[in-house]
Amino acid sequence: MKNEDWKKEWVDMPECNNVKQPPAEITATFKFRNEKDYNEFKDKIKEHLYNNQKVFDGEQKKDKKQAWFPLREKDSKYCYLSSLKNKETKFPIYIISKGRFKRNPTSTMLNKMNVPFKIIVEEQEYNEYCKIVDKKQILILPKKYKLEYDCFWKDKDPRTGPGAARNYAWDHSLINKNKWHWVMDDNIESFERFNDNKKIRCYDSSLFLASEDFVLRYTNIAIAGFQYANFMPYSDFRPPYKLNTRIYSCLLIRNDIPYRWRGRYNEDTDLSIRVLKDNWCTVQFNAFLQGKRATQTNDGGCNDEFYKNEGTLNKSKILSDMHPDIAKVVKRFNRWHHYVDYSSFKKNKLIKKKKIKITNKINNYKMTIKKV
Repeated sequence: MKNEDWKKEWVDMPECNNVKQPPAEITATFKFRNEKDYNEFKDKIKEHLYNNQKVFDGEQKKDKKQAWFPLREKDSKYCYLSSLKNKETKFPIYIISKGRFKRNPTSTMLNKMNVPFKIIVEEQEYNEYCKIVDKKQILILPKKYKLEYDCFWKDKDPRTGPGAARNYAWDHSLINKNKWHWVMDDNIESFERFNDNKKIRCYDSSLFLASEDFVLRYTNIAIAGFQYANFMPYSDFRPPYKLNTRIYSCLLIRNDIPYRWRGRYNEDTDLSIRVLKDNWCTVQFNAFLQGKRATQTNDGGCNDEFYKNEGTLNKSKILSDMHPDIAKVVKRFNRWHHYVDYSSFKKNKLIKKKKIKITNKINNYKMTIKKV
């Protein structure tokens, strides 16, 4: 997105005041001869300098630690709540789930937010899912969707991945005469708003409502969705949305576009690429985030069906077979990844509908920050 073009479009939307934070003026390095000395040091500064707060997070390397002084206040102490009278989403929300009937983060979070949804499960797991969600919220995946699913690779492997259930969600939405639908993975821990360099959880539907209103302004958005929270550093500036890239895990899809899910792996990237190649736009919201568990860190779902036994090579290779013109397989962080060059899609521009009434004011959807 050139310069500040996003400012022309991000109007009548929630404010997004993130700025690039200055680097540390002074950095001090401490060295320890052994782990015992390090632990003694850590315990002392935790007690005497950090008011017993956690000094180093669990994602840092064992031999390389850092911490700011003073620590920034934890965003988890707060949440966003809206005083809107009508908080019902315009379009239905579907969760695709398999093997996560003991712990199902997305359904748990949406229930906490009082946001209605349907969860699509396979018949043999129906009774297990009835233990964690109301049976009125459950849809059983018809077997024909797995039998008729296009896995792209022509082989004898019967596994389809989640694409078959995602196609059922699409059709179910069409039967109910919806113009768009949401479809989500089942391992999303939170939905967050990113503003003032803070990522704060939302406990109602306000960020879904804002997203729906944004896409409905344009004639040529095919898919939109939320960025991963762990891809958005607190200290950096990002515009509130990014155009024409892949949309993962939490997608808002226009129902009348001429596509369906395909592929055993990476079906969300494939769908994004196909719509972009046909000159549609995709919108990845940076102002609204999903706190999703990283690949291979949550039991159930694709982790049990694919990645636990075979790793990520096939997941990456299928994209290079589907789209050899822009996708290739690379090795990063000791495992296989796909790399996609999205630069050719910069030409895809948003086309606003005529006679759309939009103010140039900030619209926070009556969201206010509350102490948890």
